[in-house]
Amino acid sequence: MKIGCPTEIKPQEFRVGITPNAAQEAIARGHEIVVQSGAGVGSGFDDDAYRDAGAVILDSAEEVFASAEMIVKVKEPQSSERKMLREGQVLFAYLHLAPDPEQTKDLLASKATCIAYETVTDKSGGLPLLAPMSEVAGRLAPQSGAWALQKANGGSGVLLGGVPGVRPANIAIIGGGVVGAAAARVAVGMGANVTVLDRSVPRLSYLDDVFMGRLTTQYSDKGAVIELLPRMDMVIGAVLIPGAAAPKLVSRDQLSLMKPGSVLVDVAIDQGGCFETSKATTHQDPIYEVDGIVHYCVANMPGAVARTSTIALGNATMPHMLAIADKGWKRACADDPHLMKGLNVHAGQLTYAAVGEALGLESVAPEDVVNA
Repeated sequence: MKIGCPTEIKPQEFRVGITPNAAQEAIARGHEIVVQSGAGVGSGFDDDAYRDAGAVILDSAEEVFASAEMIVKVKEPQSSERKMLREGQVLFAYLHLAPDPEQTKDLLASKATCIAYETVTDKSGGLPLLAPMSEVAGRLAPQSGAWALQKANGGSGVLLGGVPGVRPANIAIIGGGVVGAAAARVAVGMGANVTVLDRSVPRLSYLDDVFMGRLTTQYSDKGAVIELLPRMDMVIGAVLIPGAAAPKLVSRDQLSLMKPGSVLVDVAIDQGGCFETSKATTHQDPIYEVDGIVHYCVANMPGAVARTSTIALGNATMPHMLAIADKGWKRACADDPHLMKGLNVHAGQLTYAAVGEALGLESVAPEDVVNA
C-alpha cells in the first residue's frame, strides 16, 4: 500500500502523522511511504530522516493526497484537505466529528473511509490512540493554567504552589480518567491543593490510593461542582464520552460563583468543550475572558510539545497503521473489533452512532459495512 503523510496545516500544529521509524517499519513490510517536504520539521524530523528511512519526499500536499491510498495525519483534515480526499481512500487521523458538522458533511461527501484515532478501543475498554495525547494534555493543563493565572495574562495573580505563609492555589479537576490523573500528578507536584471529581467511586478509590492522600477526591454531581467553584483558582475540564460531544459541566451563569481572574482549562475542547462558554483557541492566541473568568481552550494542546507528542502518538498508531496497510482496512477491522470501533465514515455513510446522535444524522453499524 502507498501511505501518505502531509504537513499538518491546523494553526500552530507542529506534530506529524508518521515518524521516520514508523516509515521504516512500513517500508520493511513492502509498503511505500510518501511524505510532504517539511512535514516533520516541527517535531524535529527533517526530510533527510525520512529519506534515510526509505520514504519519498513530495513537494506538495496535493501530490501526497493524489498518490496515496491511505492518508495518515494527526489532526482532523482542514477544509482544503477534505476536498482532496477521494472515494476508496483511507484516512487515519484524529477526527472529533461530534462537534464538527462541516467536517462530517465533507467526509461523507468524499466517500472516503475514515478511521478515527479517538474511538479505537482496547481489550480493557480504554482508548489507546487517545491515551498518549490525553497524558500529554493532562500534564500540560496545570502548566498552561498556571500561566493563565499570572496577572499579566488576565489571571488573579495566584502562584500554584504558593510560598511560605501564603496558601497555594486551589484546583478542581473534573474527570479522573487519563487526562485527570495526569493533570493531578503535575498539579500536586507543583504544590497546589487539588480536588478530583469523578462519577466512578472505584476510580476515586484508585486515585486516593495512588496519591496517598496528597489530593482530595469527591463524587461528581452538579451540587459538588457548585459548592467547589467559589473556592477554586483553576478548574480543569477533563471529561470524555468516547466519540460524543462533551457534557457541559459549568454553565455561564455559574461563572458568577467564581473569583475574578480564576481560570478554566478545557481539555475536552476537541469534543466541543465541557464548559458552556468554551470556544476553541490556538497556541498563538490561547486565552480569552468571559465574565471575568479566563478561559484556556487550545484545541491541540499536545502540539505545543510536538516532539514528545509525535513520538508518543507514533508508538500507539503504528501497529494499527501497519495492520491496515498489510491487510486492507476491511480485513484489518474484521480481524480487530477494537480497530473497527474507529471506523466513523465509509463510502458516504456515518458508521459511529454517537456522532450521529450528536449531529442528528442517521448512522449504520460499522459491522454492516465491514461485512458487506
